[in-house]
Amino acid sequence: MRIFYGVQGTGNGHLTRARAMARALTRYPQVQVDWMFTGRERGDFFDMECFGAWQWRRGLSFATRAGRVRPLATLRQLSPGEFLRDVRELDLEGYDRVVSDFEPVTAWAARGQRRDCIGLGHQYALVPGVPRSRRHLVGSVVLRACAPVGTRIGLHWHHFGRPLLPPIVDDDARPAGVPARTSAREALVYLPFEDPERVIALLRAIPGWRFSMFGPGLPGEQRGNVTTHPVGRATFVAALERASHIVCNCGFELISEALCHGKRILAKPLAGQMEQVSNALALQALGYARIAQRLDPHLIGDFLALETTPPRSEWPDVAAAIAAWLVEGGEPLEAVSERLWRECAIARPRAGSDASDDSEALRVPA
Repeated sequence: MRIFYGVQGTGNGHLTRARAMARALTRYPQVQVDWMFTGRERGDFFDMECFGAWQWRRGLSFATRAGRVRPLATLRQLSPGEFLRDVRELDLEGYDRVVSDFEPVTAWAARGQRRDCIGLGHQYALVPGVPRSRRHLVGSVVLRACAPVGTRIGLHWHHFGRPLLPPIVDDDARPAGVPARTSAREALVYLPFEDPERVIALLRAIPGWRFSMFGPGLPGEQRGNVTTHPVGRATFVAALERASHIVCNCGFELISEALCHGKRILAKPLAGQMEQVSNALALQALGYARIAQRLDPHLIGDFLALETTPPRSEWPDVAAAIAAWLVEGGEPLEAVSERLWRECAIARPRAGSDASDDSEALRVPA
């Protein structure tokens, strides 16, 4: 059996999910998986050993500055001729399954060759009935058109009464038995779309706390109470386990891992990015995180003072279930969804979760 698997690599969450799927698929020696990654320069990918001889295309991505999507800069960096050429030249003949983790070259090539493409990822969970921002009409259109697929496998923190699946959390980020002891007054910071110098200045203005801050291009150095790190999986997971509090954007995968460890979360959505704003709405509805539309020392300090017990979610091995479905088939996705949610052990939502300016009244089904 041959599987072609395309991954949108703009964010590290897609890579984390792909690594979990790669390990799950290795349990089937009769399966050959050909991986392709897009969304950043080839040299900016890291920890790629599990993907073998992976392919690269430029694909599509968005430009950001100071915590906000920049539409004009995004348009300027696009290479439509190269993208269309990559779509035309990607030959999917001979593959039994075609999978796109919101990867547009794969999705559009499959459509052009009249092949069913399986969409796997959080973006495919943003369907009617799931918390979504109603203020980003252009973003909604882009979300639907970027990587269109025939079969959708949407991942989310709650099913919201839809046939969604729980998050994929890789084995290296799962607590081993008893949750690891956290370090007193230590927080993990991952804000890759913000100005790092501004973030470091904010954190240094908060006394009595140590911060491990990760980001693309950051050097490994000490800046007062802030230790900066380049992005690396092993050091990141170690910092996640130590920290009691997490300060991050509203990316799906990191928050899924933080919930798995029972961490307190302060999440700032990337302004103008429909998925992240929608994630903020979902986190509020579920009571899983405090949401911030801006960052300042007082706001971060108030969050760090929280001592309430955070929610903790024990997700099942979703990667193994999807790999089995891809290889063996047979079970309807609706049945897979019902089975996996029954296996979840999820802390009940907290009453009175923190609201933001983007909050809406949302009813969360049981």
